[in-house]
Amino acid sequence: MKSPVAEWVWRSSTAVRREVDRTIAQCVIMDPPVDGSESPSASPATEAVPAIANPEDDPAYQVFIDSLSYLPPEEVDCVREAYRFSEHAHRGQKRLSGEPYITHPLAVAGAIAEWQMDVEGVVAALLHDVMEDTRVGKSEIAERFGKPVADLVDGLSKLDKIEFQSHEEAQAENFRKMLMAMARDLRVVLIKLADRHHNLQTMAAVRADKRRRIARETLEIYAPIAGRLGLNNMFRELQDLSFKLIYPMRARVLARA
Repeated sequence: MKSPVAEWVWRSSTAVRREVDRTIAQCVIMDPPVDGSESPSASPATEAVPAIANPEDDPAYQVFIDSLSYLPPEEVDCVREAYRFSEHAHRGQKRLSGEPYITHPLAVAGAIAEWQMDVEGVVAALLHDVMEDTRVGKSEIAERFGKPVADLVDGLSKLDKIEFQSHEEAQAENFRKMLMAMARDLRVVLIKLADRHHNLQTMAAVRADKRRRIARETLEIYAPIAGRLGLNNMFRELQDLSFKLIYPMRARVLARA
């Protein structure tokens, strides 16, 4: 039985699972990339981050895999392969908090799994930053995990690459691109919402001015879209997290009231 979100995604995307069988076959037989070094645009690590010898030893990873019980075993194997690919591609990169970068795509994929999204969506969530922050290209993702996954990752990367001359232009263009992404594949928007939600939760190490800018953009763009999609919990949490980042003192006063 699919969740309401999963059922909507299924009905909204006519070609969602057209190449699922081929995707699974590809992603379970390919080896990890031989060069997982980060691109110049990625945040360099101050020291090497040790790789997890066995992913099953990571409690967060195991909780994530356990949440995929709604998928058939062969699709779970595909997700495992995507995690290993992403971990290898991001190896050596850290978030500003000092955590290994892989903790972020794992958290995003975990949120997607709570919505019981299909295997392509979960794999794309695990890979959503590899094109932007590593040397992995779209063609390699397509070869290893199938064209639908590559298109999802490419769509997510394009949402993050727009630059504007003014705040008003940025908001209008962001909103337009979100609507365009929704028209092509709703899964792009859902993964982006999960990505933004986790970023808001882990903003402690980010500059105060950047925190406020991202929070305002969330209130103006992402929270309303979550509300219109009927994701009420996500809508409220995006609002609450953004308010705390923009008005930390007011949030503390309200919390004590």
